[in-house]
Amino acid sequence: MDFKTGARIVVGIMPFFAFAWATPVEFYVSPKGNDEQVGTKEQPLASLAGARDAIRKHNQARGLPEPITVHFFAGTYFIGQAVEFDLRDSGTTGAPIIYQAEAGATVRLTGGREVTGWKPANTPALRQRLPIESRGNVNVADLRASGITDFGKIQPLGFGLGNPPAEAELFFNDNPMTLARWPNEGFRGAKAMEGEQIIIADTDRVGNWADEPDPWVFAYWKLDWAEAHEPLKGVDAAKHALLRREETKTPWGVNPETTRWYADNLLSELDAPGEYYIDRTHGWLYFLPPSSGGRTVLSVAEGLIHAKDLCHVTFRGFTFEACRGTAVVFENGAECRVTNCTIRNTGLDGVRISGGNRHEVYGCDVYATGSRGIVMGGGHRPSLTPAYHNVENNHVHHYSRRARTYQPGISTDGVGNRIAHNLIHDGPHMALAAAGNDNIVEYNEIHNVVGESGDAGAYYCGADWTQRGTIIRYNYFHDIVGATGYGGMTIYLDDQLSGQTIHGNLFDHCMQPVFIGGGSDNLVTNNVFIDCMKSAHLDDRGMNGQKAAAEDPQGVFHKNLQAMPYNNELWKSAYPTLANILEDDPGVPKRNVFARNICAGGTWDDFSKSILSKQTVENNLVHDDDAAWVRLYKDADGKPQRLKFKSEFSLKGIEFLPLPLEKMGLMASPPRATWPVVHQVRTVVWPKKK
Repeated sequence: MDFKTGARIVVGIMPFFAFAWATPVEFYVSPKGNDEQVGTKEQPLASLAGARDAIRKHNQARGLPEPITVHFFAGTYFIGQAVEFDLRDSGTTGAPIIYQAEAGATVRLTGGREVTGWKPANTPALRQRLPIESRGNVNVADLRASGITDFGKIQPLGFGLGNPPAEAELFFNDNPMTLARWPNEGFRGAKAMEGEQIIIADTDRVGNWADEPDPWVFAYWKLDWAEAHEPLKGVDAAKHALLRREETKTPWGVNPETTRWYADNLLSELDAPGEYYIDRTHGWLYFLPPSSGGRTVLSVAEGLIHAKDLCHVTFRGFTFEACRGTAVVFENGAECRVTNCTIRNTGLDGVRISGGNRHEVYGCDVYATGSRGIVMGGGHRPSLTPAYHNVENNHVHHYSRRARTYQPGISTDGVGNRIAHNLIHDGPHMALAAAGNDNIVEYNEIHNVVGESGDAGAYYCGADWTQRGTIIRYNYFHDIVGATGYGGMTIYLDDQLSGQTIHGNLFDHCMQPVFIGGGSDNLVTNNVFIDCMKSAHLDDRGMNGQKAAAEDPQGVFHKNLQAMPYNNELWKSAYPTLANILEDDPGVPKRNVFARNICAGGTWDDFSKSILSKQTVENNLVHDDDAAWVRLYKDADGKPQRLKFKSEFSLKGIEFLPLPLEKMGLMASPPRATWPVVHQVRTVVWPKKK
């Protein structure tokens, strides 16, 4: 595959395989094995760490690299702390190392301990604290009896507060459970405030929590894109007030008119199936199970795999689950793969790649992550050296369940990385981000995201004039609308982001598909917009609201500019208009191109008239009042098959090129963790503008 960036062509990702010239060495691992054994089928090892150590010994004895495959028999393998891999554990191009689940076997690499010894929580003192609705239904277990002594610590998180690993979390039948909260679903509001530390709630329910030892609140105090999970100082029953702590005061303040919140870590509110509470003083876990029987697991380990400088190693076919941090981490190294895996129930990210080159995550199912699904960073921006990381054919959904904003399903930062053929849905905020330069985002399907926030984008980047050359092409975006009156964008180039290409995408029932916030040199070409509210937006914020920021030599725009050699010969060749940006009225949007697009239904353009003469808007086919002018036909699984136009002849007039619909979204070709993939699409409705 090639990375094409306009006239520039970046060499494509090399294949992640090589011919093995020797017979592979094989090791075997079993839940019934022993790490003191030799690792044959008859005498298997017992753990991932044991297999790593056996390979180290083998390589030291042999002296020459050999292809090695480690087979894991079906079962659950507990990992108490992340297994560390380093350069010593690497393979080579001709002698890769593969850790894999046996064909057809379910192999769990888990950071969680199963909780047993459940008893009814029906002592008189406890029944007094529990809600009437759940008395007699709540069970309790002594965590220390299950070998769990570290319960973790709930820590503040959210926009501006950091994103630490989770405390011990509960999972039942492989699904995350809910820390006891009120209300059980959704949010409540605020009536007033006394300073920023006393929030008068719109309910008298807060009076029930006066005796709670450690109440917490999750809130959007003012902004729809800035959440906070913070401990409360307490409550004022008489005032119906939440009492915030000074040390967790957020920098953007509180607005009672937009505040929405819920409270949690409340034993007195343990009333809904799936809720739990940990008494950290006594080590007791209280749980109202959603069904009888089942497997109950509490996360213990922070991570499962931590690899530094590792090369030519593949992890295939595993289920990584139940950890408090990120499941799999690669730092530096080269050509490592995570493929055909299920990654779920993490406190932070599913997979994180930092540095190195040519790493790949392929064919995985990633869900119920506390933060991001898959995140990669790599490449050297000053020299525009690509990393060629690749994230492809993954199904990422129901992510960002703890940290709710700016935690995309899949993201990259750096140079020359690729996000392709993925399916992303059911996220509270962003689905995609590609910060940096010369990245490719192609053939993905995105729907039902920006589900809890507003003034946000399914794809989002911004506030840097130097992040250029990225191409967003041939993606299928549908059913995307913000959760609040501020709305949700689809591709959101925020705060003067420039030099991006948006080409050949299909937008179906999206609120604001292409939203350019004052940037320059963006190309919007050959896209199809069907039944969208406002298809194309361009504003002049750098000439008014952001004028001072654009002119401030100490501001973020200038700092980001000076951090890159933007006017050396390499950068001039790559981005010619960037070299003299400071002499070119940088806050004035210019040279944006909107051409050969098709819009049916809704409103095509939402452009600031003051700058329209500085853009190119031509050869667009617009039928604002006729959403049926373009019809999208899908197969039984909802995958786009073809577009039908009322007038095919009209397309020739604008030189429109057919979209590669058959390539958009997940691919059936192996490897994939599961197939077929089932995902629910919910038709969205436009919110009322505030």
